[in-house]
Amino acid sequence: MTVDTDKNPLALDFCGMHFASPIVLLSGCVGFGEEYTRVAGFSNRDAGAIVLKGTTGGARLGNPAHRIYETPRGMLNAIGLQNPGATAVVQDILPTLDFSETRFIANVSGSTIEEYVAVTRLFDDSPIDGIEINISCPNVKEGGVAFGNYPDMSAKVVAACRRVTSKPLITKLSPNQTDIQENARRCIEAGTDAFAVINTVMGMAIDAERRMPVIGNVQGGLSGPAIKPIALLKVHQVHQVAAPHGVPIIGQGGIVSARDALEFIIAGASAVGIGTALFYDPLVCSKINAGICEYLQRHGFDSIGELVGTLQLPGVPRISQAAG
Repeated sequence: MTVDTDKNPLALDFCGMHFASPIVLLSGCVGFGEEYTRVAGFSNRDAGAIVLKGTTGGARLGNPAHRIYETPRGMLNAIGLQNPGATAVVQDILPTLDFSETRFIANVSGSTIEEYVAVTRLFDDSPIDGIEINISCPNVKEGGVAFGNYPDMSAKVVAACRRVTSKPLITKLSPNQTDIQENARRCIEAGTDAFAVINTVMGMAIDAERRMPVIGNVQGGLSGPAIKPIALLKVHQVHQVAAPHGVPIIGQGGIVSARDALEFIIAGASAVGIGTALFYDPLVCSKINAGICEYLQRHGFDSIGELVGTLQLPGVPRISQAAG
């Protein structure tokens, strides 16, 4: 990661994409972007990038109801990748987006490697700024989880997508696996440019009166503050593997405040993903940005990049952030 030169302390270069802020709006939380950019009070410096809703080769209706359930300090969701299909997104939705506002990143999903490749190829021939490979979706019965939980399969998906695009590739890693560091290593070897760490954690909710699952899909992805400690650890672990190769990380999972975001950056994230927090405070990004700026000034940092990966471990040399 290199520091931007426009004197904005929050600006950064992420895999060649200019981010005006380290905040990335996460896939599935703001639809295909226009749902958030039209919110009153939105500024083009609020978010460095917006990740579009998960997109598959063909249209999907998603999972049966219920698909969202509020939990203590979090939210379960099992939308099931409802989307109009990649062709419709490229032809009908992308032309409506204002690419001068922020960077837009596609989220590619699929049930087979061939589907991932086909969708990636379509987005490669589009104005999209980058591509996130969703190999870790916990709320569909095929694809995602199987690919994301096994390093061999993860690497095969990344390598296949790498062959059909020159755009920045961001691999979204699952927390629901045995060894996230090994998975990260294999994905780096396969050609990923960056990581999104982490996706949601698998969970469920039960209606005790009916003795039935609340979520129609039985299981869903848990997000929100409840998973923050898990996400922080995973970012720290992946950073140890990624930093020597100059591979940056979008840290995500339960970030609702500037202090949350700062913890992820200190752990090794170059950018931070905001998702569940938007559901109860659509303007939380400006507050997080202001808090980060105040921290940087108070601690004598000129830019956000200087803070990345500065976690001090007792008796352990710190891994410096390699230039990306």
